[in-house]
Amino acid sequence: MISTEEAIAQVLALVGPLGVETVPLAEAAGRVLAEPVRAQRTQPPFASSAMDGYAVRAAEARPGMVLSVIGESAAGRRFTGALGPGEAVRIFTGAPVPEGADSILIQEDAEREGDRITVREGRDTQSYIRPAGGDFTSGTEIPAPCRITPNLMSLLAAMNIARVPVARRPVIGLLPTGDELVWPGEEPGPDQIVSSNNFGLKALLETQGAEVRLLPIARDRAEALRAALDLARGCDMLVTLGGASVGDHDLVQQVLREEGLDLAFYKIAMRPGKPLMAGRLRGMVMVGLPGNPVSSMVCGHVFLRPTVDRMLGLPAGPLPRLSAPLAVDIGSNGPREHYMRARLENGRLLPASRQDSSLLSVLADASALLVRPPHDGPRTAGERMEYIPL
Repeated sequence: MISTEEAIAQVLALVGPLGVETVPLAEAAGRVLAEPVRAQRTQPPFASSAMDGYAVRAAEARPGMVLSVIGESAAGRRFTGALGPGEAVRIFTGAPVPEGADSILIQEDAEREGDRITVREGRDTQSYIRPAGGDFTSGTEIPAPCRITPNLMSLLAAMNIARVPVARRPVIGLLPTGDELVWPGEEPGPDQIVSSNNFGLKALLETQGAEVRLLPIARDRAEALRAALDLARGCDMLVTLGGASVGDHDLVQQVLREEGLDLAFYKIAMRPGKPLMAGRLRGMVMVGLPGNPVSSMVCGHVFLRPTVDRMLGLPAGPLPRLSAPLAVDIGSNGPREHYMRARLENGRLLPASRQDSSLLSVLADASALLVRPPHDGPRTAGERMEYIPL
């Protein structure tokens, strides 16, 4: 068995960025910006008002002064003249500041009668002018790679960037295996269960930025596995679920080796998730996850999330860990690194009382994976422990 850290490094060594495609901005949300882009304009392109009020000369806008209103400047419709001595222009938020003005007298500080305003006592003396280019200037660069968040989408639009170079999404096939499985909505036989980890992993991988194919359940027969492999053509990665152990009905590794699998490793010192393997097959990366639902989901977080990041051209490595104090005492850990399902409650880590790798209800209730090093001794409440947020 190899360590979890070694296994992550070996899986990441199997993959690399998949190339770049250009998409319309409206389709770029959640994608990864693959190449730097530059603003096509300056924002704002002119000095603009930050408030509703009057564009004035600051030196003339003293309490008690009377100014003549000579026009109006609105967003999208500027005042085309210039401001002279003793004059003001009615202005609205976002409108261009007229030539000759250097301050905005907010409307609460002006008393208007007809075309004349009087500056009130105690007026707000802030300028309330947004300078041209105060947000960004033409040529401002957005560096890559980075995920395109809703906030970044808005910035790209304001920069007048209509098409965006993004990383190609990795196509990942999920292949559940086993005679015991049926699809959700089907009626299981007396010895069957509903396939679940493929749906959880699909959601996880799509959130990470992959395109996922749900492949049909492969029964515990060599010909069924070979037929499923044919359906995985065109995938960048194949993830098998179950059948990776060495029982009489665990055929995945045997069949894949016969089909040309170049195995990088098999078995890791991790709990849950010991029977995990990875390699290359038919031009694809292949990762074999355990069949236990919780084991496969935990391995999905630990191994597949950083792998998708690498394929998208993002920095990739072991998931970042935080630390928090324990809420309760816990006993010693065994020889494998243990990823315990836990909750953060009032800033403290509370591991679930049941850690069986078949308990999806426990995983669904967890907000963290508490990471126990191999051979870790007993821990007492209050000691800080590392965890991975879920």
